[in-house]
Amino acid sequence: MKRFAPLLLAPLLAACATLGAPSPPAGQAWLTTADETAKLAPQPALRPLGPAIGDEDIRLDPARRFQPVHGFGAAMTDASAELLSRLPEAKRRALMAELFGRANGGLGLSFMRLTVGASDFSRTHYSFDDSDTPDPTLSKFTIDHARQYMLPRTREALAINPRLLVMISPWSAPAWMKTSRSLIKGHLDPAAYAPFAAYLARTVEAFGREGVPVSMLTIQNEPDFEPADYPGMRVDPAERAAIVGGFVGPAFAKAGIRTKILDYDHNWDKPQLPLGTLADPAARRTIAGVAWHCYAGDVDAQSKVHDAWPDKESWFTECSGGNWSPKFGEVLGWMTDKLVIGATNNWSRGSLLWNLALDPAHGPHKGGCGDCRGVVTIDPASGAVTRNVEYYVLGHASRFVLPGAVHIAADRRGGDVEATAFVNRDGSRVAIVHRTKGSGAVSFAVDGRRYQFDLPPGAVATLRWPG
Repeated sequence: MKRFAPLLLAPLLAACATLGAPSPPAGQAWLTTADETAKLAPQPALRPLGPAIGDEDIRLDPARRFQPVHGFGAAMTDASAELLSRLPEAKRRALMAELFGRANGGLGLSFMRLTVGASDFSRTHYSFDDSDTPDPTLSKFTIDHARQYMLPRTREALAINPRLLVMISPWSAPAWMKTSRSLIKGHLDPAAYAPFAAYLARTVEAFGREGVPVSMLTIQNEPDFEPADYPGMRVDPAERAAIVGGFVGPAFAKAGIRTKILDYDHNWDKPQLPLGTLADPAARRTIAGVAWHCYAGDVDAQSKVHDAWPDKESWFTECSGGNWSPKFGEVLGWMTDKLVIGATNNWSRGSLLWNLALDPAHGPHKGGCGDCRGVVTIDPASGAVTRNVEYYVLGHASRFVLPGAVHIAADRRGGDVEATAFVNRDGSRVAIVHRTKGSGAVSFAVDGRRYQFDLPPGAVATLRWPG
């Protein structure tokens, strides 16, 4: 037998060992640019450039784990549900699969908000107990309005994505429960605290029987605001504490309802309001967390409440785009920074935009916002669907951050890029980044390896590495 010379054998063995060693994993990237030339567009594979050397712009650290994250989504308002329902069946099914599924590049939305009664994005103002006289036994309670469009479309979404998390919020208690005796303005009459708690319990139970399990609720949308032309109700912190701690919590416990109760459901500018509710011991025992909106203040308010009560969850539950901010690039950057990156970095477990769908006239609605924009726009005359900037903001997170993910550290070396990061249950790492200024390559340290990605000015990217 012919033998290899010793000097030739050693390098051959080394080469074989190198060939047998696993290669460092390549990452994937998707890009949306401020000038709209790329929208969730897949990019070339991210090949490792060698070992991380410590000067990377962003370093992912899966060992430093924070809150679990369920996902991202929008509200199935009456307006959204009606527009989706009126599409031709094949077109509706395709759009719903695109919004709630992940096959073929679907968004995979996994978080949804429903209204208890009417919001401004309803054709009429109503509650689930529109009695002309006090009805403390709720004899006239009905969810027929929700059965028309909202619940069927929510069931359809749940069939596509069974991990969809549903929360609910009333814009007003029934008029007969209020000091104003109207769905417009007013406080909840203390004599109606018990019927109101029963009203919420009945709603959760009724939705559940319709195939829509309710995971969370707030007792009032925007309780520090009394709108003049659509349902609303002021519920101050002491009132919320009394209602939740003394009535809603006990009513849910008696009925065996495990739906979580969140406080506040209002803007970042007044963290003292949820802190006021949480200062009450009975309410605090019942409240699972705090819900936030974007229309005033800044996202770091979420951390102020978390730092005071770290056992309470944080959820971001409403923000809308609209004609007041029409530029794609500006909305892309602001929403990504505040509602995806900022909300997550300030303890949010999920983020919701407002209307999932609106028509070209910003409706249907009655009162309230006359120039809001949906995640998609549906033209009821033609059936045309327009995917708005909000669609891409959500998609950069919802398509890649799966229910059960955990927020992990994404340490930044400079101030030109905002970032957040996650690890999914399958071990894959996901980073979402926005270039706030400058241009050029952004470097990443992931699992001891260096990667680089070119991020244009104002652009948003999602990067994913396998587990």
